[in-house]
Amino acid sequence: MVPITEAKTILQKIVQTIPPALIGPDRVTYLLDTADKIPSEEKIVLRELFNKFLTSMIEREASDIEVGGHGNGGYVWMRIHGKKERIKDFLQLTEEEAAVIIINLLNNNQRKYLSVTRNLDFSYSYLYERRRTNVRFRADAYFDLDSLALNMRSINAKVFPLESLEFHPLALKAMSHNYIKFGLSLITGITGSGKSTTLDAIIDYHNKFDPSHIVIIASPIEFVHNSNVSIIRHREVGRDVLSFKDGVIQSLRQDPDIIVIGEMRDPDTILAALEVTDTGHKVFSTLHTSSAVESLDRIVAEVHPNEQDRVRNRLADVLISVVSQKLVPSLDGKRVLAKEVLIVNPSVKAAIKNNNTSEIYMMINQGAQQGMLTLEQDLKRLYLQKKISLEAAISYSNNKTRIQQILSAV
Repeated sequence: MVPITEAKTILQKIVQTIPPALIGPDRVTYLLDTADKIPSEEKIVLRELFNKFLTSMIEREASDIEVGGHGNGGYVWMRIHGKKERIKDFLQLTEEEAAVIIINLLNNNQRKYLSVTRNLDFSYSYLYERRRTNVRFRADAYFDLDSLALNMRSINAKVFPLESLEFHPLALKAMSHNYIKFGLSLITGITGSGKSTTLDAIIDYHNKFDPSHIVIIASPIEFVHNSNVSIIRHREVGRDVLSFKDGVIQSLRQDPDIIVIGEMRDPDTILAALEVTDTGHKVFSTLHTSSAVESLDRIVAEVHPNEQDRVRNRLADVLISVVSQKLVPSLDGKRVLAKEVLIVNPSVKAAIKNNNTSEIYMMINQGAQQGMLTLEQDLKRLYLQKKISLEAAISYSNNKTRIQQILSAV
């Protein structure tokens, strides 16, 4: 057990070494540049203190932890069942003490990168003693009013079975490599909507029965899959490969069957993803959008206007399915998955090519027999199953008029 007073004393001693003449971001830069001078035994104490924070996070069933930065007001914060809370029974930290704890998690190359770019995505793991298992986290270090802040998100230690996510059998077929050997499937949603969980469930689903080669390109790598029936490669951007685009292009020389792109976050990655799908591979990726139609519009809008017609046509040719999801507060105080599912049929293809994406929502609405589902239809299902409240159904819908129409008929 880490003595809290010992850790606090170490933090205060380190902070006192900052030259008084340094102000603002230069004080954090000093801590980044001198981190190697901290004695190893003190680094261990600070690491153990942080691991204690993470243990508490797991036991409170929190998804995220926030450390440092002006906005924290000296507290550690957590997101517990969807709600941000300051943890008042934790050790309080000054902005610079918190910066020391964050910097102590990084290696030399990561500190240099953070100093230059002012942002760093990385992964972190530690041994959770109670279960004697390694727990992984996705982390983002960044600056908040010249102070260093950290968000860390827990990565599920186990993968949810794809069947438990309650997809229609035809939607599962569309995402299955055994059924359709090529094409692009998107998992979309805002931050914290469970996209990675769904993506990992899809990977695990194939790993159980599909003798294929799966290449995962992500920033950072979250859940680590063990090869079972499939052989699975994990390539972390910034560590194993320089960029998403490079990872996608290089994967073509690695004999893949399925390519998983953690996020299509820029035009180069979008174009590379469409190109590699066009060569006959099964591709899965994510987007930060809140509906299936918005996802299509976002992909086209991301590229140069001169390229948009070409991208629209290519997208129509390679897109297989779009799942857009949200995590909705449930009546038991936790969260439940609500999703919108688009399966690309000839009518959807024509709407994409003709830039008539506004018509697609009604195609989804009327496409239940093909495995399609609007978010509003799924919210209605969850409400009727008494999993969510009426207020949550309305609040989390994309189309307020439509949700009120279908709920008024109940």
